[in-house]
Amino acid sequence: MRRVRDARGFSLVEVLAATTILTVAIVALAQLFTISIRANDGARKTTIAAVLAQQKMEQLRGLAWGFDTLGLPLTDTSTDTSVVPERPTGGHGLSPSPSDALAHNTEGYCDFVDGSGRLLGGGATPPEGAAYIRRWSIDPLPTNPNNTIILQVLVTRWRDRGAADTAGRAIRLPDEARLATARTRKAM
Repeated sequence: MRRVRDARGFSLVEVLAATTILTVAIVALAQLFTISIRANDGARKTTIAAVLAQQKMEQLRGLAWGFDTLGLPLTDTSTDTSVVPERPTGGHGLSPSPSDALAHNTEGYCDFVDGSGRLLGGGATPPEGAAYIRRWSIDPLPTNPNNTIILQVLVTRWRDRGAADTAGRAIRLPDEARLATARTRKAM
């Protein structure tokens, strides 16, 4: 009898309470893992969009916009930047874009990229495998239209932007990147 009293264990209530606390802690930890996975995925997509936007901005900034040897304005208006390698003809170069070029897929001011960053080409309709839309606009600066242009690039995931476009309004999406810069003519 004495051994039974000394060999005290846990009661059923204590075991149930400990199990409940452990279960709640494991569920909370699982939710944190889920949240961190989603945050990492969103950060990865945003980083890819930012890199794609920077690539397009550098490509546009590399086009001729200056003065020739006689001092006359020189503007590239024919390079096709929607293909790789870019073609010297068949595109719009730094020609002013339509006012809604960032809101809709506009021929000559839009291209599509797959999930691994490979350019799939331009156009108004996304090709099979498109993961990102890359749109750009070229606008003359109203106060100095002959010598300064504003370049803007918008990159976002195709699935997300397609839904935003059908709504007919510009919506800032979590995975998109926007870059803008001004370019002024310089003597060459």
